[in-house]
Order: sequence, then structure tokens, then C-alpha cells
Amino acid sequence: MKSAVQAMNRLGKKRIPFLFIIDFAIRKPVVVPLGDIDANKILYDVNGISNFEPHDLVPKKLLFNFTPISKQTYCKAFEKVQFHLGRGDTFLLNLTMPAKLETNFGLQDIFYRTKAKYKLWIKDKLVVFSPEIFVKINNQTISSYPMKGTMDASLPDAEEKLLSSKKELAEHYTIVDLIRNDLSMIAEKVEVTRFRYIDRVKTHKGELLQMSSEIRGKLPDDFHEHLGDLLVKLLPAGSISGAPKKKTVAIIKDAEGYDRGYYTGIFGLFDGTSLDSGVMIRYVEQNPDGLVYKSGGGITTNSNCDDEYQELIDKIYVPLA
Repeated sequence: MKSAVQAMNRLGKKRIPFLFIIDFAIRKPVVVPLGDIDANKILYDVNGISNFEPHDLVPKKLLFNFTPISKQTYCKAFEKVQFHLGRGDTFLLNLTMPAKLETNFGLQDIFYRTKAKYKLWIKDKLVVFSPEIFVKINNQTISSYPMKGTMDASLPDAEEKLLSSKKELAEHYTIVDLIRNDLSMIAEKVEVTRFRYIDRVKTHKGELLQMSSEIRGKLPDDFHEHLGDLLVKLLPAGSISGAPKKKTVAIIKDAEGYDRGYYTGIFGLFDGTSLDSGVMIRYVEQNPDGLVYKSGGGITTNSNCDDEYQELIDKIYVPLA
């Protein structure tokens, strides 16, 4: 990680645009100047900034079948998390699991045919189509938009139910407090500028409601020279780990029992002036034995295993353009 931090600091100081991709465990970070990216191996689209030309696609019907882990297996992991929540070892933990995926879309197909704020394709490895912002930096203002709370939009009074849910409220308060504390490590005048707003995400299965908040702070005027240091202090992203981070990450490793890899890491662009980045959720990975879709959700003491297992399944989707 040290060399990646140094590379981001060096490129930031020289105002050289670059792409960064950082895995959840921060073991295999990638930092590449935009001018050196091979579009045959890496494609990206960060809020409309991309390294490919839009083109018309031949219509193609999506075939999409997945096999999640069994409910029994999930609930065993869930009970482990509840044990630690009961002891006060963690207050919020993001529990994720892999599902086997069968689809007629290849990774690059999924990249081109989905609509999301943050899209990334790495040849023969993975594709990401994420709705979640990690941090944005414009001038000296750093902003974070933690996303916590998901509900099927087709349910009666779905938005009201999401906003009034005690479980979702507790989860959201916790993550907002965590991100506010994270930003306070690197910025001044940190404040919550929007609390619990709802976005609608269209998927091939229907529409989802997702709840976010906005938190802002002010960075020193030489932040370009320390981009790597600043980002690493914020990792892993609070919304996909939990609070307190260090202990929660240790519990995650024990409860999940698999390697997240780049899933729930971050990626983004520095354009020479500003930085924009997303959390690597909504994620398909190519493994030797086939495709895997990784998904999950936040667990608190108020969580119910049946509901959380359903949320895990609800988040296995592609947002077709």
C-alpha cells in the first residue's frame, strides 16, 4: 500500500490525472495515470468521465439467474454478528456473501449496458456498477455520501416505511456519525449538510429506494500533495465495514469466511484538480469456476435474519440503461 500512497501523492502534487482502484483489505491497490490506461484491459465511467466512446448497442435480452448461499448458512453468520453486537464489540456491521451467477451477459456486456454513477471493468476479472459515492473533493471541500437503507419501491408506502423504520434509522445514524468522525481526521468544519434523502435505483427486477446523507468538510489548501494519505485514513469505507472499524473488520473476516477482494473497496479519478470516487458495490467477479455476485447489508441489534437475507438477495441485480 505504501507505494500506492506515494504514487497518489506524487501524481497529485504534479496535478497529473490518475485512476485508483483499492481493494477492501488494501492489499492490491492500483494507481495508473489516465494517459497510461489500456482501454482493452480497463474501462471506467465516473459520473460521465470515461475512457470510451458511447456507441449504439444491439438489443439483447438479459438472462440472469443466481444461487445465493443458503439461508441456514447466512443465519449462522448473522448469529455470529449478533453475538458481537450484544457484547458491544460492534454497533453496526456490514455482512456480505457471494452468490453464484449465470447470465448471457459477459463482464464487458454488463459494463456497457448498465446505468450507474460509478462503473469499472477489468478484463477477465470484474465489473462494478455502483450507485454509492465514497468521497468527492472540489476545491478544498471534501464530501461523503454514506448509503444505508434499502427497500423495494413497489411496496405500499415504501418511502414512508423506509424513513420511519427504527432499524434503518439506527443504522443510518451510526454510519453518519462514523463518516463524520472519519472526515474529522483529515478535514475541518465537518458538518452534515443533508440527512436521510432518498434515491431511486432502477434494476432489471424493478425499482429500489436507497437512503443516503451528505457530510462535508474543508481540506487544507495543499491537499493535492497528500491525496494518498488522505484516502487511506478513510479506508475501509464506513458504509461497507461498520463501527468501530478495526474491531468490526476483524469480526467481518470471521463471520463471512470468504475473501471480498475488490468488492467493497473503492475506485475513482483525480482529474488534476478534483477527485471523485465510488464504493465498489453492485459487483460481479470472474472466478475460475464461473461468475460470482457479491452483496450484503448493514446489521444492527434490531436486525432480523429473514429481512437481512432478503436484502442480500434484493441487491443482486443489474441496473440496465
